[in-house]
Amino acid sequence: MTEPSPASQPPAPAVFPVHKRRLRLLGLTVEDCIRAFFGGNALISVVVLGLITFFLVREGAGFLGQNRGNLSIYRLAGLEYVDHLRRQAEDHTALTRYLSDLRLRSLNALTGPGGMELEAANARLAAFDAFAAGFGDAADPLRGLVSELSEVAAAIKTRHLVNEDKKEERRQLLAERKLEEAAAVVITEMDFAAELRPVRDSLPAYRAVNRDLAARLGTLLADPPRLAAPELQPRVDRFTALARDFLAGFPAIERDLEAWDHTRQVSAGEAFSAFVFGREWLTASFWQDWYGIVPLLTGSFLVALVALGLAVPLGVGAAVYVNQIASAREQRLIKPGIEFISAFPSVVLGFFGIAVLGQALRALSQQPWLAWMPGFPYSERLNILTAGCLLALIAVPTIFTLAEDALNNVPRALKEASLALGASRLQTTVRIIVPASLSGIISAVLLGLGRVIGETMVVLLCAGNRIAIPDFTPGLGFIVEPVHTMTGIIAQEMGEVVRGSIHYRALFMVGLVLFVLSLSINYAAQHIVRRYRLPSS
Repeated sequence: MTEPSPASQPPAPAVFPVHKRRLRLLGLTVEDCIRAFFGGNALISVVVLGLITFFLVREGAGFLGQNRGNLSIYRLAGLEYVDHLRRQAEDHTALTRYLSDLRLRSLNALTGPGGMELEAANARLAAFDAFAAGFGDAADPLRGLVSELSEVAAAIKTRHLVNEDKKEERRQLLAERKLEEAAAVVITEMDFAAELRPVRDSLPAYRAVNRDLAARLGTLLADPPRLAAPELQPRVDRFTALARDFLAGFPAIERDLEAWDHTRQVSAGEAFSAFVFGREWLTASFWQDWYGIVPLLTGSFLVALVALGLAVPLGVGAAVYVNQIASAREQRLIKPGIEFISAFPSVVLGFFGIAVLGQALRALSQQPWLAWMPGFPYSERLNILTAGCLLALIAVPTIFTLAEDALNNVPRALKEASLALGASRLQTTVRIIVPASLSGIISAVLLGLGRVIGETMVVLLCAGNRIAIPDFTPGLGFIVEPVHTMTGIIAQEMGEVVRGSIHYRALFMVGLVLFVLSLSINYAAQHIVRRYRLPSS
């Protein structure tokens, strides 16, 4: 019997690895699994982004209603009325501080090198001291009236808050069906019109105080002091102008007090604008809590501005040098060195800023040969400049890496064509390569901005944490003033707030603003890349 030929034998069953046979049974290929894996990662990213957005909106949504109630109590209790007078007294105090600064400058000018003795200088300033004393004492009746009305308004607010606490206690007892205990909770309804009568009836007394204050200050300003140092006279003229503006505002304050109505409802728009345009972030105050994001937003942008001012030239310049000029040996040394910076924990950089950089910059500012720089010398070692320098260090690797990628994506033909036409390497880099990759470089800068805007530990440790809008009158000198940032306020206060309170929800509103801002920056970066991408890249 002959053996069957190989062609006539039945084909052997296909042999697949175990995992491939299982995939085949499921009707999937390896390519399908890879596509599902990476597509699933993208889906998870979208889901996580949606959950974060939902969580921030859910936790922050109640803020506007709570802030509306907060402002309503501010109006009902008469605190808003008293604050008109308080601001007037604070403006007068600011002018008094201006005089104190003038006095100190005059004394330093008189007792400087080759000047007179301290006793003689004080005698020379006797007329100025008499003017300053008269100016400061003129507002004593106003301060007394403010103190008296503040006690009345604060007492009204306290009684109202006690009533609200009792109402909440009664609601909880009723929910627990403790009817006898709920009935024992005594709530005294308040008649705000009657409670506010002492405040409203103070208007004639305030008018009399205003007239007396205007007369005394007008008499003083009719003969302003003359200083021995001629270079200080412009400051005296500036003070006189500010004081006259202060006096000119008295009629407007009286009109506001006359038109004030405690029954006027606080709208949702007022509650929203108080947060978006508010210039104060003040919590746990016996008087009134304010949740305004402007000082935090300003602090974040100023620190980011200083950081980008340092990081963009360094990051982009390093990318251009490494990509176009450096040798292979230099590239192997520079690229890992710059990228290694991102391995430093931000908290370590913050400690470095507190212990080393802040002190070093402050000592450097004391050098006489640097007195021409804006803001130098300064005393606050933790400020915008210190935090900005450290954030620049953090942003440099991001900007460097992305800018170099943009330079790599420029078609090689553009460079070769430029060199073939006789352009030098520098001309080719500056006029061809960099303009062709400009969209990618701008994207790198925007992503670097998003990186520094979202940084927390460095600004929390090194920015100074002063919740106030910096004084921009010295020009660029604002960079040595302490600020607080959106990320810093969240990290500092979130662990101390009561869940569900207005302070808690205000922090989530800040987080929502920060989240939207970061998304907008990243979207703008991606849009620029897509819009201006070279066709051959």
